Formats: sequence, structure tokens, C-alpha cells
Amino acid sequence: MDLTEIQVFLALSEELHFGRTAQRMRLSQSRVSQLIRSLERRIGAPLFLRTSRRVELTPLGEHTRRTFGAAYEGLRKSYDEACAIAQGMDGPLRIGFLGCLNGPPLTGTVVRFGRRHPACDVTVVEVPWRDPYGPLRGGEIDVLFTLLPVDEPDLKVGRVLVSHRRVLAVGLDHPLAGRSAVDIEDLAESVLLDGPDELPDVLRHGFCPPFTPLGRPLRRGRGGRTYQESLHLVATGEMVWTTHAGLFHSYRHPGVVYRPLSGLPPANGALVWRTEAENAKIRAFTLLAAQSTAPRSASA
Repeated sequence: MDLTEIQVFLALSEELHFGRTAQRMRLSQSRVSQLIRSLERRIGAPLFLRTSRRVELTPLGEHTRRTFGAAYEGLRKSYDEACAIAQGMDGPLRIGFLGCLNGPPLTGTVVRFGRRHPACDVTVVEVPWRDPYGPLRGGEIDVLFTLLPVDEPDLKVGRVLVSHRRVLAVGLDHPLAGRSAVDIEDLAESVLLDGPDELPDVLRHGFCPPFTPLGRPLRRGRGGRTYQESLHLVATGEMVWTTHAGLFHSYRHPGVVYRPLSGLPPANGALVWRTEAENAKIRAFTLLAAQSTAPRSASA
């Protein structure tokens, strides 16, 4: 049996119009008619009733549409799965993310990737702020959606997918809580939350610089192994936190407010993966994210 006959039959059973079917299949109308007649000869009875005004399925044609449709979908799925296996686009793909980057654009990319590559089993897990690269290097995840900057020789960094404006998290009773906005130069008398000990220094200094742009030293205090622990420390008034607007989309504390912070670059997020572990699935996922996602800016 000619597979083209099946494809044309299924298209005509949907369109019920020889001209539209020919256009859809990129065939001539006479070729569509020829293929339908050939299929009807093979089966031994008409599948369509044709008049000058309309085309209808016969009862046999309706039965054939149901059975051929299910069989064709199964065949196409098997073919797609075989292609995916041959191209390395099957099996698990594990995506990690920092909790402060939850939501778009990661969610949209995961959904689109799953539709485009159904043979891949995509899972998404949150990674700890105190050790963002550990799960990646330990083989627990394949790709990480993390904050920049990243300066790790074994890791490859994709394009910026999200850009959040900087904010200062302060306790309700802190003097800066009464400000409508804060500049980094205003923080010389405060203690800045420095984050957990395990945090890479490049990332730490990107969010909590040792000096202001005018060279004034900034005092730093370690602590906060999780985002919620960090907000607790801010709520007590011990420290302030130079964080970003995206954090407050997912995390809140009743004793903490945030104020726009000038003088620091935006907080950018990107996909990161191990260079030596790069494969077809990782390349496809990161390329899809780069192609379909313009950098997003968040407002607090």
C-alpha cells in the first residue's frame, strides 16, 4: 500500500474538498483524484460520495478514516521516535533553576521543548542558592538557569534570557525603609548581607561589591543559606540585601520591604551547562531558549 494514498485520503476526509486537499498536500488536483481512486480500487468500494457541489465520506469511508487515522498517527509517532533516537533527542533532560528565577522564560521554554521533542523526558528542579553549580557538576542536572556573572572554566554560558532591576531589601524599621529609592553610595554605613560561604566570589561580588563606585568600602556580613533565611536576617535589621526584583516574585517576608537601588548593573539570568557534557538535547534546549526568548525585564 502506498503511504501517500493514506496521507491524501486522511487529508481529503478532513477537507472534503479536492482543491483544498491538493493545495494542502502540494499536489495537483488530478493527482489527488488518482490516488483516491487507486485506494478505492485496493479496498474494493467507494470511500467518498462525489457530486458537483460536495464531497462526503461513505459509511465505509468514515470507518476507514477512524482506523487509518489511528494507524497513521502510530506510524508517524514511531517514525518520529526513531529519528529522535538517531539524533540523540530522546531520554531524560534535567533542568535546574535558582528559585529567584522561577517562572518565565524558563517555563515557556520547557513547554515548547516538550512539544517539539516528545521523546525527551524533561524534569525541572530547584537548586540551592548556596551551591548553584554543585548539582550541575555532580550530574544531577544537565542545564542550570542561574544568575550572572559566571566565571567557571568548565561551564559554558548561554545568552542572557532575563534581566531584573536591582532593589535593596530592608527591614521595616531600618532607616532606609523610609526612602522611595536608594543609591549604592547610601549603603556605606550599613552591613550588606554577603550570602552563604559556599557562594562563588564572582557571583557574590556581582551582587554585593566590596566598594561603591566612588571607592567607599562596604561592610559585609555572612549568612543566609537560603532565600528565606536571608529575608529573615534582613527583617531583624541586622543587614540589608542588595538583591533584585525577580526575587520578590517568588519570595516574601512580612518584615521586609524593597526599594529601587541605583548604582549597580541589572541582575541577568542565563542558562549554564558543563562544556564536556554538551549533547544534542542540551544544544537544542539552549538554542530554543535563545531563539524564542527576548531578555525580559522585571518590575518589582
